[in-house]
Amino acid sequence: MPESTKIKVVNPATGETFEEVPTTTRKELDAATKRARSAFGEWRGVSGLERAEIFHGISRTLLEHADELAETMTKEGGKPFIENRDEVDWTAACFDYYGEVARDSVGYLPAPIEAEQLALVIKEPVGTVACIVPWNYPLLLAAWKVAPALAAGNAVILKPSEETPLATRRMAEIIEGLPDGLLQTIHGAGDVGDMLVRHPEVDMVAFTGSQETGRKVGMVTAERLIRANLELGGKDPFIICDDVDIEVAAQGAVWAACLNAGQVCTSPERFYVMKGVAGEFLEAARSHVESLNIGDPMEKATDIGPMINAAGRAKVESHVGEAEANGAKVVVGGGRPYERGFFYEPTILTGVEPSMAVMSEETFGPVIPVVEVGGLDEAIAHANSVPFGLGANIYTRDFGNMLRCMREIRAGTVWINDPLTDNDAAPFGGQKGSGIGRELGREGLEAFQESKHVHIDPRVEKKEWWYPYGE
Repeated sequence: MPESTKIKVVNPATGETFEEVPTTTRKELDAATKRARSAFGEWRGVSGLERAEIFHGISRTLLEHADELAETMTKEGGKPFIENRDEVDWTAACFDYYGEVARDSVGYLPAPIEAEQLALVIKEPVGTVACIVPWNYPLLLAAWKVAPALAAGNAVILKPSEETPLATRRMAEIIEGLPDGLLQTIHGAGDVGDMLVRHPEVDMVAFTGSQETGRKVGMVTAERLIRANLELGGKDPFIICDDVDIEVAAQGAVWAACLNAGQVCTSPERFYVMKGVAGEFLEAARSHVESLNIGDPMEKATDIGPMINAAGRAKVESHVGEAEANGAKVVVGGGRPYERGFFYEPTILTGVEPSMAVMSEETFGPVIPVVEVGGLDEAIAHANSVPFGLGANIYTRDFGNMLRCMREIRAGTVWINDPLTDNDAAPFGGQKGSGIGRELGREGLEAFQESKHVHIDPRVEKKEWWYPYGE
């Protein structure tokens, strides 16, 4: 590994570099893993009640620094300040939740084979966990991994995206109460991530990112026979039935598609609208899009900020351009509102086909491609037609429709009449090509635990089923 270089942190609203962060060398990573192993030995002996108190303290500290952290995230990531401020609240809530769960996560007692015996299942930590998180929600997606990993008794080495290292670094700096070395951050791009995943002192990897990188992580962890949790994005469907308030459904659809400029793994990217209300939906969605403020993400009035970088915007432009070239129509948007920064207008498309990239590949931008469907059967078939299965959204008043979508759509989360609402107490993750494993809820804690079965017979005596069989 070469000597440390520096990551240039760019403000997406201006396109200008405003800070540099040294990348982590192999020597520094070796030292970090040694500190983690030492801290792990100390931390695993800390009681659940003590861990809970520490976690609640972390939550309070995050809230005390909420404006500072939100401003940093806005400068490095471009998400509007109001959304980043909410992200800090959600991050704090995640630590609160796992602080309480940590108090009763030591295992359980299954029924023994014989009445005089005792059977225990003990939940133990894995060891040192590498957490690799993306740039779109740098603190929240870190907390979804870090909080349960620590609650389970592990040490954590956290690598934020090279696009957004600053808020994560600051969060680690202000967290108090943990043994020295239990939570450490390292910095760099894919080469540093690869070095981390391959490091012999790393016992597990928790990763959120693209399918392409996730496959590479999965291959390395499989070769090393260590555990991996992989959240690999989606191409979420959004179904609008003809029995709802279309104005509400349109506003919900636009918000879900354009939140963080569409750069959310659960952003809906395919919209299936019942034919009888498709025209009304398009008009309501177009009107709502035209009312949105695009601009400086630090301004209170801003609804949509810039995309993360030029490459991200270029991918969106490519998907929209290819669709247009093959017969799709831009209803609204489709351009760059400013010369400076990486802004892109929210865009509604009609006339799209399943073969188009905008309908089959993850776009990760503020694009709403709309397809008219004749009924729920057709909508569900379209929803299940891609190799992703992270989330799905449905608007309907019909309870039968709700049950059908819940049962028949292959997705890790199904939101009905309330898009993109996450719950710390419920598991999050994907089916099919959207990943392996779950975050949040008790499943999210168990992802970072090993199960050990202990069988106890207090009697020391010969068993009747032992050798010799002939007696």
